[in-house]
Amino acid sequence: MSYKVLDVNSVVEYLLSIKEVVEFFGTESLNAVEIGDGNLNYVYKISSEQEPEKALIAKQAVPYLRCVGEQFPLSRERMTYEIRALEKFYKIFPNFVPKVYHSSEAMSIVVMEYLDSHIIMREGLINRVKYTKFSEHISTYMSATLFYTSSIAMSSLNKRELIGKFNGNTELCKLTEDLVFSFPFMEHETNDNENVENNVNAKKLFEDYEFKERVLELKYKFMTQSDALLHGDLHTGSIMINENETYVIDPEFAFVGPFGFDVGALLANLVNNYIHHSVVTKDTEFMEWLLQTIKEILDKFCEKFLNYWSESKNSALCVAGFLNEKTLHDYKKRFVKKILKDSVGFAGCKMARRVYGVAGVAEIRGVKDVTLRGEAEALALLIAREFVMNYDKIDTSDEILEIIKNAG
Repeated sequence: MSYKVLDVNSVVEYLLSIKEVVEFFGTESLNAVEIGDGNLNYVYKISSEQEPEKALIAKQAVPYLRCVGEQFPLSRERMTYEIRALEKFYKIFPNFVPKVYHSSEAMSIVVMEYLDSHIIMREGLINRVKYTKFSEHISTYMSATLFYTSSIAMSSLNKRELIGKFNGNTELCKLTEDLVFSFPFMEHETNDNENVENNVNAKKLFEDYEFKERVLELKYKFMTQSDALLHGDLHTGSIMINENETYVIDPEFAFVGPFGFDVGALLANLVNNYIHHSVVTKDTEFMEWLLQTIKEILDKFCEKFLNYWSESKNSALCVAGFLNEKTLHDYKKRFVKKILKDSVGFAGCKMARRVYGVAGVAEIRGVKDVTLRGEAEALALLIAREFVMNYDKIDTSDEILEIIKNAG
């Protein structure tokens, strides 16, 4: 079928031609409603008219940036990489990835299970919901997906084939290069320019060339390192959650990149939530839970990554007998510590870019009180700068927490 943009009517007609969808719904009549509020794609909830609780999600990429409009062209081929990433991540750890019922690279569409008992994690955290199993879930997801798509676990041939499958996601990689590592730190038309005008903190950021030079180091890592298959945009808006389950969604930015980028993206979003509560709700108990969760995620990630490595007997990186046991053990620990360090640097870039860049976060840009919003922005920039300037000196999760706590 040749590509066409679907709406609430034509998406139903399209899905009725898909065997797996018909088998899911049976002979029931279907209804579609648009539910997406993201930056890139159109998302529809397809449900049975007879049993409304029986539903699937259909997500289609269109050839432009949805949050801006047709004046910002963007290849719909991004859906190709989301489909491939969902399939790969599901094979590694299906507990944390929604089941796909249908996908079509030609139509740039994916149809997957509807997570009706889950909410977007950012919403829950803003409302001070404590997800006590999240650190266990997300540390497992990140350590497994990163380890098993790396040259530590894969053969050289399979790793290069994996890179080949995602090498073409150049447009969204360039979007990240621009919108995470460049435009938010300079005068640019894509920024939140109403807030930038006559803003002392913005002027200070744009002229902080020491900071920007360090950002370039991290941008270069992003552009050149092919460590593992990344989600590419792992923030709390890309996580559906409840008290017992965690699902990672929306991997359209997937590419083979540096280990620390996904970990850093998640760290940045959790710190932004901490900033929100330190300024707006001043809920010290929830803030302490957030800090403990950050520590658990980072520590468990490192521990699980090392555990997967100890179970892997055929590393393409290090052949049997190359190192003695002690040297190999010490090498592995330094290797994982390097991931932690880089994640802090990437987290700083991610935090700082959310302040004035094109895509803000509700925890900061959504603060309606202008004075409080200014406080949140200043605190985010302070922590972000510490992360970027000192990421290569970080050795433990406790040092990360000290930076966060001392900034307040």
